Amino acid sequence: MDEAWLAAAWSHPTTRCFVVSGGQALVVDTDDGGTELVTMPSFEAPFTEAHRYFLGTDAEGVRYFALQKDGLPGRMDDVARPAGLREAGALLGPRDCALLVHAVALENWQRMHRFCSRCGERTVIAAAGHIRRCPACGAEHYPRTDPAVIMLVTDDRDRALLGRQVHWPEGHFSTLAGFVEPGESIERAVVREVAEEVGVEVDEVRYVGSQPWPFPSSLMFGFLAHARTDELRVDGEEIEEARWFSRDELREAIESGQVRKPSGISIAARLVEMWYGKPLPGRLPAEG
Repeated sequence: MDEAWLAAAWSHPTTRCFVVSGGQALVVDTDDGGTELVTMPSFEAPFTEAHRYFLGTDAEGVRYFALQKDGLPGRMDDVARPAGLREAGALLGPRDCALLVHAVALENWQRMHRFCSRCGERTVIAAAGHIRRCPACGAEHYPRTDPAVIMLVTDDRDRALLGRQVHWPEGHFSTLAGFVEPGESIERAVVREVAEEVGVEVDEVRYVGSQPWPFPSSLMFGFLAHARTDELRVDGEEIEEARWFSRDELREAIESGQVRKPSGISIAARLVEMWYGKPLPGRLPAEG
């Protein structure tokens, strides 16, 4: 990125910025039930010592920056509150959600990769937060993205397979997921992960869409898959419990409180609702 352009972009009167710290930013709830990021003009930002990350330009030409701090500023008014993607992601509009995802991803990477993997020296931030450069050996390091697959498996009886991870509370079910291994295609990762976690063989793996998931640095690839077998053998290491659900069984379990549905910020909810045929009943919980 050109430093002169970035300086001009920061100084432009329409440029907006917000503080990100520990995966959180200040948000405000709107009268229509949504949530918005609390932003300020860049020329009003009092945080001269903050690291500054360029996030992009919207359709109206407004540039956005995130300021990384060790803590969020005091509440700007009586209604602003700190929130992360898990709490506010499903309520933010597309622009604000994209801005917060980008900011959180950069913040996570910056905090976890401060030293050069080639020579061990401390690196410095460059390119508005998108590069860390080593002044000792000249190496440049870029934000990492870990590919992961997330999949909804259905069987010949049109039941959906949902699982509960070992660290999730009772009743918290979602789609299966896992990381792609080196040298592995994402389709093969779907087959392997389902077999490893619950002992089910799948085929007809079909790509649906992707979602950035900065917890801390994943890109989720969503799939639908068909089960060739339906006997469940959970591994007990990643998955504590797995169940097949018909649509009626899932609706009744959610409405009775026996099952917590996937969070609305996750592509898991989209996959389940593609199978279910409409939005799932009940309130959206925050994922732990």
